[in-house]
Amino acid sequence: MSATEETPATSIRLSVLGMRCAGCVAAVETALREVPGVAGADVNFADHSAVVTGTAAPEALKQALQEAGYDGAVMEGLDDLHVQDEQEAERYQALLHKAKVAGGLGVPLMVAAHLDWLPALGTPAGSVFWSLASLLTLAVLYYAGGHFYTGAIKSFRQRQANMDTLIALGTGAAWFYSTVAIDFSSILPAGSQHAYFEAAAIILAFINLGSALEMRARGKTSSAIRQLIGLQPRTARVVRDGQELDVAIADIGLEETLRVRPGEKIAVDGVVLEGSSAVDESMLTGEAIPVEKRAGDEVIGGTLNQTGSFLYKATRIGRDTVLAQIIASVRQAQASKPAIARLVDQVAAVFVPVVVGISAFTFMVWWIFGPAPSLGYAFVTAMTVLVIACPCALGLATPISIMVAVGRAAQQGILIRNGEALQVAGNLTCVVLDKTGTVTEGKPTVVSVDAFGDWTQDQVVELAASLEAGSEHPLAGSILAEAARRNVQPQAIDGFLAISGRGVAGWLDGRAVRLGNQTLMQEDHIDCAAIAGRLQELSEQACTPMVLAVDRQVAGIVAVADPVKKDSAAAIAEMQRMGIRVLMVTGDNAATAQAIARRVGISEVRAQVLPQHKAETVKSLQQNGLVVAMVGDGINDAPALAQADVGFAMGAGTDIAIESGDVVIMRGSLSKVAEAVSLSKATVRNIKQNLFGAFIYNTLSIPVAAGLLYPAFGLLLNPMIAGAAMAMSSVTVVSNANRLRLRRAGE
Repeated sequence: MSATEETPATSIRLSVLGMRCAGCVAAVETALREVPGVAGADVNFADHSAVVTGTAAPEALKQALQEAGYDGAVMEGLDDLHVQDEQEAERYQALLHKAKVAGGLGVPLMVAAHLDWLPALGTPAGSVFWSLASLLTLAVLYYAGGHFYTGAIKSFRQRQANMDTLIALGTGAAWFYSTVAIDFSSILPAGSQHAYFEAAAIILAFINLGSALEMRARGKTSSAIRQLIGLQPRTARVVRDGQELDVAIADIGLEETLRVRPGEKIAVDGVVLEGSSAVDESMLTGEAIPVEKRAGDEVIGGTLNQTGSFLYKATRIGRDTVLAQIIASVRQAQASKPAIARLVDQVAAVFVPVVVGISAFTFMVWWIFGPAPSLGYAFVTAMTVLVIACPCALGLATPISIMVAVGRAAQQGILIRNGEALQVAGNLTCVVLDKTGTVTEGKPTVVSVDAFGDWTQDQVVELAASLEAGSEHPLAGSILAEAARRNVQPQAIDGFLAISGRGVAGWLDGRAVRLGNQTLMQEDHIDCAAIAGRLQELSEQACTPMVLAVDRQVAGIVAVADPVKKDSAAAIAEMQRMGIRVLMVTGDNAATAQAIARRVGISEVRAQVLPQHKAETVKSLQQNGLVVAMVGDGINDAPALAQADVGFAMGAGTDIAIESGDVVIMRGSLSKVAEAVSLSKATVRNIKQNLFGAFIYNTLSIPVAAGLLYPAFGLLLNPMIAGAAMAMSSVTVVSNANRLRLRRAGE
């Protein structure tokens, strides 16, 4: 590579091993951002991952993590996920075993001390017994808490402090004090001649057990992404040189022909060549009803074929498939940080050093002003502050809820591309809807056929289709589709003529045939007075009526319209019930726009608005103090989607404009917008519950641990109880976030 060439920026996802508290987030982000070539690094404590953008090599990133006291592995595909699962399972079992070993020493010591079965310090028997207890406790600290001490040392070298620092200081001080007390109990104040070996062991038992339970609970939060990745089959049947071969997904090339049999998953995206079937696309849309597929229809990798068999051509493979884009979108959203999460990370980064200072201050106050034995009280309170104050729950509060909500949304056919959008969507006060493809289907369809005189509806459709068979007009396809639905065969037309802006004309069996608007009829002096009322009625219904004339006599009317989606009216009513102001902004004419608006219950309409002016409409609403969402097809509405506080891109089939909006609605169901708003409200509520619990826990527990209640009530918090409470606080936060997984759509 020449000196002038630059390595293209990429995004690398790392699984980070060794993070144990929110304070680790700042340490890992700092270590990664200091690597040359790194443009940005965001760490997600909830699933212990980091997304790094820039040109840095993965090996350089892993080395930086190791120097900071952590380890990392690049995560890409399904195999990597299995490796991560295996590592998590091994770590879970290791934590449980460490908890058992620590508890195996601590619990008997605690029970024996409570029953006064143990020899006193300073006696010959006590010297032997407690020396042995010291050695056993040291072995337990090495095995069950070695990772804390190693992490604390590395953190100290990086001039940082984290959970490891607190645990290492608390349990290490307990062991050191107790060991000194064995031989020097005589110089300690009366009443402080006590060993705390059982406290050190049980604290480690509780913390390891809490970490294991937290890991088990966190594993459920990423179940959605695992289910998505697991949708893709490992192999597929490819037709090569006339033979059908089973090959690995990675070996499938573009334009290759694949066979899909009944009950099989579709391997990659493609277009049906031969055969037909019904395909379950619920993973893509959240809708359980299978979709019929015939020659020419698109199919998506990961969807499930039902009863039929067909051949299809691969059009997108690897990271270009819709499933791969969905997975990337979900991962991006789960790793992104809304403002509230960034604030919490900043608080957590300084929280641990502050706690160490509070612990030291507590020690000094008790030592100087505390009752006898002041040294014993000083030691116990300082250790309890260190143990109970760990900000794990604080660091988990926001990202764990974001992870669960984004995964749940993906299962409902809603792709949330960043955490900020998930947070803002619940505060929306105004939704701006595009018409075509959003409120309506976006595909012109024949909605009515009128026949006059001796003509039948099928004959009218046959003549209209015969004329339109040679036309390139957008409405021609809808008429030909109606003919196919009625099993009507178009006839050959002589002297075909397309009249721009008016219609088409030609000759069939020597008869002059015309199909077009009223202007064409007037120019050909065809009397439409008898059908004027019907034409007006159809126009008011947002239809485009086309008059069929044979030998200058009206034979029928074919009305084409862009039908309203089945759920549009109900979805709009639901948004209005939520107190959201709903507007429709369209480039269509006012009459059509008003007709559609009346049908779906929208009172505010802005018609004949050019795409580039839709963004100005959104901006003006924002300037009036509204929190605005734009819902559009993600292509011509891109400027407005970008301007809005939250942009909803309506995905239609495989043409998903994932890059256009903050939220992508698969299959374009407008009801999903209301579901996304509802999910956002539930998620923000869940985050606030988590943050309230975490803040209240730390705010109340630290003063209590420091002995605030002792002067009035004579109460001190036991260090072992503090360890259990700290561990369980994280489990509580994760469990609360997982309630979002059980939430039903629309709740």
